[in-house]
Amino acid sequence: MSIIEIKGLSKSYKAGVDALENIDLSVEKGQIYGIIGMSGAGKSTLVRCMNYLERPTKGTVTVDGRELGKLTESELREERRQIGMIFQHFNLLYQKNVIDNISFPLRIQGKSKDEAYKRARELLKEIGMEDKEKAYPAQLSGGQQQRVAIARALTANPKILLCDEATSALDPKTTQSILELLKKINEQYGITIVIITHQMSVVTKICTNVAIISEGHIVEKGTVKEVFGNPKAEETKELLRYADFEIGIEGGLR
Repeated sequence: MSIIEIKGLSKSYKAGVDALENIDLSVEKGQIYGIIGMSGAGKSTLVRCMNYLERPTKGTVTVDGRELGKLTESELREERRQIGMIFQHFNLLYQKNVIDNISFPLRIQGKSKDEAYKRARELLKEIGMEDKEKAYPAQLSGGQQQRVAIARALTANPKILLCDEATSALDPKTTQSILELLKKINEQYGITIVIITHQMSVVTKICTNVAIISEGHIVEKGTVKEVFGNPKAEETKELLRYADFEIGIEGGLR
């Protein structure tokens, strides 16, 4: 059963730039789905169209049976609460401490401070940072900041988590720990995760399915094993060559 269904999606800007063209994509409930491509391929525009932070020029986005383009603004805001999002640069509030950062979305929704703090402390335990609730973002490592951002995205118990280059600013060891956390969240809560990345290692370590995007088009998609084991599109082959160069191996991915 598809939890995200994208049909005929295009996105153009006034300057005559076509960021996306005729995208068809289905993400099944419970999957960890990777969307990979080089810089400028249209990855971030696509993920922002999934929750209508960017409105498509053409086409439809249906989330859990609801076509987002047909929703009122209030209905769309409500739907977005079920779609968590994390970013490359964390987007934390640097004047607020960890527990206030995590509880911030709940406070905006009108939850009491006690109720919001209770939920935040539950999530701090999930991410292994119970001792950091009074720390400020500037006192945390990049990996810790991303864990806080993940916890904040989970406050409303979302059904989908969108990750836009969430590990690109992190070193390999920290990236691995964040991927392990995302996999745990997926397995424990059944949250569907969509990962936007240019890092082949991220897709091969955590994703079940993958789509290759290039110049605003999906050029190949399928299971990770199918796509990378028998690549058909030249863009996929180029990504594999790039991965070989990055990790210094021959003969493809291990």
